[in-house]
Amino acid sequence: MARILITSAIPYINGIKHLGNLVGSQLPADLYARYMRGRGNEVMFICATDEHGTPAELAAAKAGKPVAEYCAEMHEVQKELAAGFRLSFDHFGRSSSQRNHRLTQHFAGQLAANGLIREVTEKQVYSIDDGRFLPDRYIEGTCPNCGYESARGDQCDNCTKQLDPTDLINPHSTISGSTNLEVRETKHLYLCQSQMRERLEAWIDSKTDWPILTTSIAKKWLHDGDGLQDRGITRDLDWGIPVKKGEEDWPGMEGKVFYVWFDAPIEYIAATAEWADANGLDEAAWRRWWRTDEGAEDVRYVEFMGKDNVPFHTLSFPATIMGSGEPWKLVDYIKSFNYLNYDGGQFSTSRGRGVFMDQALSILPSDYWRWWLLSHAPENSDAEFTWENFQASVNKDLADVLGNFVSRITKFCRSKFGEVVPEGGAYGQAEAELIAELTSRSRAYEEHMEAMEIRKAAGELRAIWVAGNEYLQSAAPWATFKTDPEQAAAQVRLGLNLIRLYAVLSRPFIPDAAATMMAAMGCDDWSWPGDIAEALTALPAGHTFTVPEVMFRKITDDEREEWQTRFAGVRD
Repeated sequence: MARILITSAIPYINGIKHLGNLVGSQLPADLYARYMRGRGNEVMFICATDEHGTPAELAAAKAGKPVAEYCAEMHEVQKELAAGFRLSFDHFGRSSSQRNHRLTQHFAGQLAANGLIREVTEKQVYSIDDGRFLPDRYIEGTCPNCGYESARGDQCDNCTKQLDPTDLINPHSTISGSTNLEVRETKHLYLCQSQMRERLEAWIDSKTDWPILTTSIAKKWLHDGDGLQDRGITRDLDWGIPVKKGEEDWPGMEGKVFYVWFDAPIEYIAATAEWADANGLDEAAWRRWWRTDEGAEDVRYVEFMGKDNVPFHTLSFPATIMGSGEPWKLVDYIKSFNYLNYDGGQFSTSRGRGVFMDQALSILPSDYWRWWLLSHAPENSDAEFTWENFQASVNKDLADVLGNFVSRITKFCRSKFGEVVPEGGAYGQAEAELIAELTSRSRAYEEHMEAMEIRKAAGELRAIWVAGNEYLQSAAPWATFKTDPEQAAAQVRLGLNLIRLYAVLSRPFIPDAAATMMAAMGCDDWSWPGDIAEALTALPAGHTFTVPEVMFRKITDDEREEWQTRFAGVRD
């Protein structure tokens, strides 16, 4: 039994996320967690809400609430939506937790003691109209490198060049739109990433199995321009983790907080500690996942994230871990994703363009969305959600293939043999060929899941469903029954056992449908199939079952057109 630690990029607190956010980290992480649990491994799946920084302050102000109250409410909203999509977190924490306060301050103290933090008196952009220093992402202007007109103060999304706000041409405040900006002096702390460049590069070079997307982004940041730069880790804000060296005050840093991108990844560790606290466990319970001197040396740590988060997780967070000089667990594999676009354009949180998580669950069950998103995951390139494609995938894959198989075999059995697995007959050449195909495809499915090749895994799973349909169509037990009822019984018995097999294999992708199939078969044996022939005898003759309701309803053309119109507009 392996021990697998899984984290997905933690969603920001300011509002409900769209489907592009979901498929870029949390949903594929859940797929992998469910699969690994199904194979009998010990899994710790951690996520949280990312609650600090200016966006949280502004969203709270817009809602007319204190920022702490707003974050607490939105944490519950996001937690409920995660449950609605059946995301099986072991713990869904909060970056504003006291655990994260203490751990972030601890790491800062260790880094300072190791000479990896320096104080810098710098010039930052101050918005006179807003009455505040502007964080990097609240300044936009023209990129001096590529000319992109909507570059942010920390990075250009077009060419991915790392920037400082003062680099921008014609900058303006994204809070008010004001160009009434001036540069003022302020003192901040910087993480000396440049001192760790060679160590980080050697570590990244050792990860020969990482996706090209992950390593290419990391190396771009290591080598572009002047190479890896030192990074500011504090901000002039009210809401956040106060700057301290462990438990000690940090002279000159009074009134400042740690930068959200410094404290947010540390929350992965803190949330695991929160899990232990919530379950009444001791410190050893969470440290065995994170401290290599306390049991984590045999843990495989896998992170899931969109490509925009890769630089911080391949460079800044590892620099924090390494630079502490303590035996903390480093990530073993980073599964990164490209973007999911929406119907000819982009999802837009500000304009409400596209489908958001709450809206999705209001019109269809989570399995419909899970199947489409995972089977179209933007792994090797950007992907695009279209309503036509979504309708076709749901209707063909889920309704016509899987749902139809379950309905046909259970209803036929009920009509001829009753709601019981029939006895009699024996498997012949057709059944042997089916078992051979299912054996080959299930092994391929497992290989793709182990390698986190999500679209390929979905393709194999669908092919496994199709194989059952093709067998049923070819064997035609409804015709066989007229001349050889015992052989028809064997064919039906195999079909009913296929439903249980489908439940087990499909559970990581569509957990609710899997539970429906398993319940209909009157079974609670979720053991992963080793030998497929043996797995297809799990339901013996005489075992009772029920005929489930329609598992997947088809999406009509009228519904598709109505939804396409509804989610194209601007959301208030």
